[in-house]
Amino acid sequence: MRKDRNRFLKDIKLQKVKKNFDAQIEPNLAGESILQQFISDFNISSDLSVTEFPHLTVKIYYFSYLINKDHYEQFLSNIRNITPEELQSFLNHSEFKVLSNMDGIEEAILSGSGILFTEKRAYELPFKEGMGRSISPSETETVILGAHDAFVESIDVNLSLIRKRVMSSQLKAIKLHVGNKAKRTVYLLYIDGVASEKDIEEIKKRILSIKNDAIVDTNMLVQFIDEHPNSPFPQFYTTERPDVIAYKLFDGKVVGLMDNSPFAFCTPVSFFDFMESMDDFGQRWIVSTFIKVTRYIAILVTLLFTALYVAVTTYHYEMIPQALLPTLLESRSKVPFPPVIEALFLEFLLELLREAGARLPTKVGQTIGIVGGIVIGQAAVQAGITSNILIIVVAASAIASFVVPSYLLSASIRIVRFGFIIISGFWGNLGIIFGMGILIIHLSSLTNLNSPYLLPISPMYPKFFKYSLIRGPFKKKAERG
Repeated sequence: MRKDRNRFLKDIKLQKVKKNFDAQIEPNLAGESILQQFISDFNISSDLSVTEFPHLTVKIYYFSYLINKDHYEQFLSNIRNITPEELQSFLNHSEFKVLSNMDGIEEAILSGSGILFTEKRAYELPFKEGMGRSISPSETETVILGAHDAFVESIDVNLSLIRKRVMSSQLKAIKLHVGNKAKRTVYLLYIDGVASEKDIEEIKKRILSIKNDAIVDTNMLVQFIDEHPNSPFPQFYTTERPDVIAYKLFDGKVVGLMDNSPFAFCTPVSFFDFMESMDDFGQRWIVSTFIKVTRYIAILVTLLFTALYVAVTTYHYEMIPQALLPTLLESRSKVPFPPVIEALFLEFLLELLREAGARLPTKVGQTIGIVGGIVIGQAAVQAGITSNILIIVVAASAIASFVVPSYLLSASIRIVRFGFIIISGFWGNLGIIFGMGILIIHLSSLTNLNSPYLLPISPMYPKFFKYSLIRGPFKKKAERG
């Protein structure tokens, strides 16, 4: 009874498929079998177009908004003039690829190709549109002395940008797919003999284990494969600069590219990789080292400056210079809130301005950030909600946060800063010391692809300091391998 019912439902479904596509399916033909499966998968896709040539027993399926119209019209003009006897020799041309399974057909048609079905085979037709968005400078990673091109949403263009910089046959690429139904293409790149085979296999295994279909960007992908999802700190380095990726490849990293995403990731990385900029390699090593040291100081400023103000004005007035004490007391005498509430209010207000400036159009966002900061800050001081010295402290912390080259790391540090402010309001300087201990322990426990996050400080490798903490001379760095 159940077998008859299942057979009946299957026949009904097949009849609907035939009706929707007007397909006359004949049994025992390999091409018709693939066509039947294709029709079954796309039976309610009303945006799928079909062109039929009855005299050749050929059907062409495609999405009209994904293909290049000129290429399509050129193909039609060629195929109209051939006879059934000439069809096979025409399709044996190298530009037409034979597709033997449904996975290849689905990937081809969704990427912009046409699919031609004969009685026995399916062929991919090269109708793909151009690269889409043109190559332009990066808006999130600006440099002065480096290259001024950035990745786009086309994975083919991104691969070409890397190949042009890494002109070596040792640059290898592994093609993977992510997801169950909506499969997305991911390429793993590495330089053979430089990258670790263990790292390659590990990242490959993690990517293939992902079954989620909602991954649409590289920054989402890395969150599925990192080892510590509950940490606020980024564990995979992502960038939209091909020159950075080329440098990371020569440094032994494994790089990942995802289709329809202008970002690439590299692994394994440490905390100090997020503190590098391509400007560091475009100027003298002494200048670059000074700038890198400045960045580390900026991290301490943005983490601890506001928290130190809260601790000193709450518990440790003896730390304030005597000449500054009357000014500070006068400024604080008009504020009805404790320092911790005052600091949290201003920091939260600053984050609102920062987020508003990032989401609004560029010119409007700049205006909001400047005018909002000045007007609101001045009004808050005059209203007695906050002290003018705290305005200076919070502004200095905000400026220091912009010095960090990586936006992901900068955002993480800003979040941790709120924790330091709260803990300093309860325990003063002791709370700051306790918080620093917890932060160092947390960073020391993180790993990226089983590599320590604080390498080369924890574990300690002094000979690698000139490659991470500072920027050594190029002649010295050449001896690294």
